[in-house]
Amino acid sequence: MRPLAVPSFLHPRRHPSAYLLAAQLLSLVLYARLGGAESESERLLFSAGALVVVPLAVWVVRRSPSANSVAWALAIPAILLSGAAILFDMPTLAMWSSVLEAVLYFYAAISLIGYMLHDHEVTADELFASGATFTLLAWAFAYTYLVCQAIEPRSFIGAVEPARPRLWLELLFLSVSTLSGVGNGDVMPISPPARVLVMFEQMAGIGYVTIVVSRLIGLSIVKARA
Repeated sequence: MRPLAVPSFLHPRRHPSAYLLAAQLLSLVLYARLGGAESESERLLFSAGALVVVPLAVWVVRRSPSANSVAWALAIPAILLSGAAILFDMPTLAMWSSVLEAVLYFYAAISLIGYMLHDHEVTADELFASGATFTLLAWAFAYTYLVCQAIEPRSFIGAVEPARPRLWLELLFLSVSTLSGVGNGDVMPISPPARVLVMFEQMAGIGYVTIVVSRLIGLSIVKARA
């Protein structure tokens, strides 16, 4: 009996960015099912599992052993620190895990941007990559906010229970709103470092949209002249 063939559009090497984007969006759904990850241990455990997806995606997209090594060099310590933070209830380890996670997501986002700009064609996978890059940047800044809050607890306030530290989902909501340019009034940065980070993300969002749009327009002009 012949094994079932995997359709070409479902093959991870044909559209790896689609798998990454789907994994990121699925994680949001699962996160909501956890009730917003009120428990720190649930958040750490969930993030440790999600970290495995990114190094594999970077390896598939870049097809480079060196890129894969860098991604795993960031992911493995982050996973170990997340597990240690859960077992020993040590917030300091959780903060360092978030540092590595932020660097890993920034690295993966930069890798995908390089992948999208490496030639003069726009493939279906590159379109998926544009969406995946947005989610990677949003996650990276959210982890950066988490580190900022760990160092300076009063960095962010919210409309609900302003005095307590912001939950991970609240910081991710702030990150997505800031990166997309939508903005929101539910979570606000109030410390100088937090405000600087938010400004950096605003500039990153504008820059990323500019890169994607200018590339599509430029390639359309080149194609029309050919």
